[in-house]
Amino acid sequence: MFPRLAVCAFAASLAMPAHAEPAEEILDALKIGEIVELMREEGQGYSAEMAQDLLPAGETEAWRDAVARLYAPEAMEEVVRAGFLESFGDTDAGPLLDYFSSEAGQRVVDLEIEARREMINPEVEAAAREAWREGAGGGDARLAQLDAFVAANDLLDTNVTGALNASFQFYLGLVDGGGLEMTESEIVEEVWMQEEVTRADTREWLYSYLLLAYQPLTDAELQDYLDVSATPEGKAMNRALFAGFNHMYNEISYGLGLAAAREMLGQDL
Repeated sequence: MFPRLAVCAFAASLAMPAHAEPAEEILDALKIGEIVELMREEGQGYSAEMAQDLLPAGETEAWRDAVARLYAPEAMEEVVRAGFLESFGDTDAGPLLDYFSSEAGQRVVDLEIEARREMINPEVEAAAREAWREGAGGGDARLAQLDAFVAANDLLDTNVTGALNASFQFYLGLVDGGGLEMTESEIVEEVWMQEEVTRADTREWLYSYLLLAYQPLTDAELQDYLDVSATPEGKAMNRALFAGFNHMYNEISYGLGLAAAREMLGQDL
């Protein structure tokens, strides 16, 4: 399960240890390239909305060019892979490869990707959120499974932390670019004020997405996946995925802040 957030990837390549090949095979089995492409599409939509809400001249050609540079898929994937490999370390990739290379594992991967693609459509996202609201608190067995999945992999807190860190990086980019005057402690305070709203929205999105993605699975099929994710190797994989994607999001967010500052300063001249 991949982080939410749609907010470049300039990090230097990290030295790959001897165990990198099986870890790379996990990323290939998870179809990381397709995930990055979806995140690029999400990010471009997010950036267009940001321009309309934040920038004096809206979505200018310079802004679109900056967004295109920040959301370059090959560079994005490079950062994700480097962060994943560093975090995954010497974890045994064998059990994960056995599952994700199997027909059952590939079906889960495809369902996750397809649900992520569908959630880009605002109408689909709204319907998925409504479906979760209607079922929340009703004692549904599928929701109980998802509760266990979210808890075992700390998905809610990790997504919230990632979103807040990306927000911090965006503000930092604004400040460093001269578009805003704030101290680092003021940025932290501003970002922390968003925590409650961010948590509520993230929780709703997360469960809506999971319900949509795993709807075609039987309870037994979903439980098999949850069992894999709850193993030490599965938890290490999820931590490594968040490490890679959050690194990517932080760099993009900082870059967006710098680009937004340039747009603001250009309008002030």
